[in-house]
Amino acid sequence: MKRRSFYCVIFLLIAIACADKKEKNSSEIKYFQTIEFASLDSLLVTGNLYQIDKKSPFILLCHQAKFNKFEYAGIAERLNQMGYNCLAIDQRSGGPIGDKQNDTYLRAKNQNKPTNYLDAEQDIRAAIDYISNNYSKEIILWGSSYSSTLALYLATEMEDVNAVIAFSPGNYLSQEKGNLSEKLKHFTKPMFITSSKREADYLKRDLGDFQFVKNQVQFIPKGGGYHGSRALWKNQEGGDEYWKAVERFLNSYRK
Repeated sequence: MKRRSFYCVIFLLIAIACADKKEKNSSEIKYFQTIEFASLDSLLVTGNLYQIDKKSPFILLCHQAKFNKFEYAGIAERLNQMGYNCLAIDQRSGGPIGDKQNDTYLRAKNQNKPTNYLDAEQDIRAAIDYISNNYSKEIILWGSSYSSTLALYLATEMEDVNAVIAFSPGNYLSQEKGNLSEKLKHFTKPMFITSSKREADYLKRDLGDFQFVKNQVQFIPKGGGYHGSRALWKNQEGGDEYWKAVERFLNSYRK
């Protein structure tokens, strides 16, 4: 009888573990929704939609060079926990991360469309329009490396962008888009700019005599830091100080 009770307990524990594992796997599969929408030149753009509700602000997450929407795996979920809907997109200027492909880039190559940094601007513009028309008028534009530079330009040009977060921007598109310091001269929207510690001085130089106003900040990490949004990846050394800075900015934005 004791042996039967023992095996019953073991069977029950196994069943619970399997059910829990199945639930977790199901949750992981269904956590985001893969969507597609047309860019300004009709190229289909793929994105991962992390939507928690129909009323919270939206953060549009744009990746760095040679990357894709999965740069924000783990980051988007944490932003959801902080009360933000997210859309992470594949821009046509990008590539694979491990076995995760950049679908927009692959389509662009198949259609013989150019895939330089500036070519991706239309994908980001289309994503802003897509969110504004289908989900929310309150949009925070978040960029990483080259896309953070585009994010700063677009934040000055598009009314639908309410705030901007830029991880490791630079002034390397000045010939095509104008000098960053000039573009930002009268910019007063909430803005969070950061980079690795080594990049911080270059970023200050690129901003010129820009005067930060309320809800605008350049965060410089105490540690070495990282280039781009990967500074926030799970278990990234020094990532906690970046997260705390982002949370402070978003909390002040919501007030």
